[in-house]
Amino acid sequence: MFRGIDEVDWASMEHAYGPADDVPGLLHGLASEDPAERESALDGMYGAVHHQGDVYACTLACIPFLFELAVDPGIRDRGGIVELLTSIGGIDLDEEDEDGLDELDEDEIEGVANYAMAAAAVSAGSAVFFELVADGDPGVRLAAPLALATLHERPDRVLALLRERLPVEADDEVRLALVEAAGRIALRHRRLGTQAADWLSRLAAEAYSPGLRLAALAQLARCAPDALPGDVVRLVSGLLRELRSGPVRSEPAAAKPPAGEDGPADRATAPTLVGQLRELASEESAGRSAPWAADLLRTLHSGLDDRVDDRTALLTDQLGSPDPWQRVDAVRMSGGLIRAWRGSYEGLVRLIGAQLEDPEPRLADAASHVLEELFGLAAPAADALAGRVASDPSAWVREWAGGPPGLGSAVKALAGLGDARALPALASALERPEVPHDTGFAIRCLGDAAAPLAGTLRRRLAEVGLDESAYDRASPLLTGLTALRAGEAAPEVLRVLRGAPEYRGEWLRTAAVRALASFGPAAGCAVPELRRLILRPGTGAATEAAEALWAVTGDAEEVLPVLTEGLRADRARESLAAASALGALGPLAAAAAPRLRALLSHEELWLRVEAAIALWEVSGRTTDVVPVLLSAWERNRHVRVRVAECLALMGPGGAGSDATRVLRAELLSVRRHNAMDGGYGSHDTYRDEKLLALCRRALPGEAGKGTTS
Repeated sequence: MFRGIDEVDWASMEHAYGPADDVPGLLHGLASEDPAERESALDGMYGAVHHQGDVYACTLACIPFLFELAVDPGIRDRGGIVELLTSIGGIDLDEEDEDGLDELDEDEIEGVANYAMAAAAVSAGSAVFFELVADGDPGVRLAAPLALATLHERPDRVLALLRERLPVEADDEVRLALVEAAGRIALRHRRLGTQAADWLSRLAAEAYSPGLRLAALAQLARCAPDALPGDVVRLVSGLLRELRSGPVRSEPAAAKPPAGEDGPADRATAPTLVGQLRELASEESAGRSAPWAADLLRTLHSGLDDRVDDRTALLTDQLGSPDPWQRVDAVRMSGGLIRAWRGSYEGLVRLIGAQLEDPEPRLADAASHVLEELFGLAAPAADALAGRVASDPSAWVREWAGGPPGLGSAVKALAGLGDARALPALASALERPEVPHDTGFAIRCLGDAAAPLAGTLRRRLAEVGLDESAYDRASPLLTGLTALRAGEAAPEVLRVLRGAPEYRGEWLRTAAVRALASFGPAAGCAVPELRRLILRPGTGAATEAAEALWAVTGDAEEVLPVLTEGLRADRARESLAAASALGALGPLAAAAAPRLRALLSHEELWLRVEAAIALWEVSGRTTDVVPVLLSAWERNRHVRVRVAECLALMGPGGAGSDATRVLRAELLSVRRHNAMDGGYGSHDTYRDEKLLALCRRALPGEAGKGTTS
């Protein structure tokens, strides 16, 4: 085995963590009799040699040896090796990648070339996977169909093989992999789409097992949604009922090793990422009658895409299931739906809230985490959240290894609604030796309802030692005081401002200055200190201090020169802050209009937007402003909330017909403006709902899609 491996100059190559001279050891580890060593080797391959999908020279050099391992029946865990080969060779370079080579630097060009060579090398050897679909190891049979669908250059032969193999394959999960491979072929090779869809439609309709029919429907949704039956929600709901009547398994079949191989207990000694993922998957699937159904449903929901009503109806049915695991999956999928698509979700949210009372902790936790991200949209679950918070004080704060404590998700969800029933939990959090880092944000959500906490915030801030931990200790307190505009705390905030240590001192001073600005005239004791800070015009600190000084004294003449000079700052971020502060002065800053107008052509988009808004605020003129705002709207979706705030203040008459058209188009869109494939932010839904509210405010009488908190 591994003939020629010593002839490869591994030391001259590199992987993600340095010289690749350890790669031969990883390859030998994949062939080891020791399950822990095999797992560690596979972890090393993904962690270094194929780090985050990258392909290096050493990755290319591994390909022949990985094929040698994959076809050797004496090697265990070969399914993982087949999956690794599929990942290495399965990166498609589209025309945009190839056309953009002239714009890449030397390292980037090398990376693209490596991807292309990997795809060619693995595809050239992919014929071996035809034999592996009938291998004695079910893990290999599970991985081989997707490898063929991804890598082989004769997809028509692969599709024919999948159809031939299905009737003779005994393992349920391998049968599902055969169906998934057909969907992948249909997506990658459009000429075979109709043929694949016809086969999938027959599988979905004929007397096959409910799991196989569900898999076929999921792949149809993914590759041929128009071929789905009109009553797909009813069909899927019925299949789920059949699935939950099946026997419960302690672990998914795909995790079971072939006869004579190592079981889960033998793997437990390897503390690797691969091992941890396997353990998590095993925990997640334990107690489920059909642990793979969740993946099928996620695929189905992804394929249904913008069919929000169908997806909502399906999730409603899932949330009514007597099976707690189907409800866990439904809660998580509901979060994904609401984050990406606008719609009317009151009933769905109410059902998610009902899960908070379930004795299964993973179900209640999943529900509270989803509700936490919904802010105002969580209103139908308010009473359920309040009940959850009141019944379990031990969950008000969560401790994390290696990090500061944080509020429990149910507390944050209730506070995100502005519900005063979160006050006892926040009051308790403020009395802890270390205040949870997100307490200030929760107070900001509560607004005036959190006024009773001002005294405690002030007292705790006075107790903060001005040492290297000062920022971490003071930050949540300053955020809370800022939200409450608690001017009585000005002396305590001023102490922090004056005594900020060197470590993170700039961050701490910024937080203190913003608090003083929120206090307005009540922060009069800080005027001398703020005047000292504005003595260096053009710096971020001077701009922040000038903005606060204006809020405290209302003296525009004193701060106008400082803010105008701030527009000349070297860093766009500081110029942006100065523009925003000038806008707050309104017509009193009219003298700065020429400099603001000059920034309308700045290369930094966010600075252009802030300068345009400030120009309108100080001059009242829209002619130069609206085109800049609408251009930014089209170029960067993340700027839309800020632009909409300005357009709403202008109104349809001031903003003009072009703005009306853009705002109306936004209201008609069913997809959230900031929805991302493969990721999301905790405030994405909140920001999109805010955008909808602003668009409606700018266009009275317009309804549009979805709800608004």
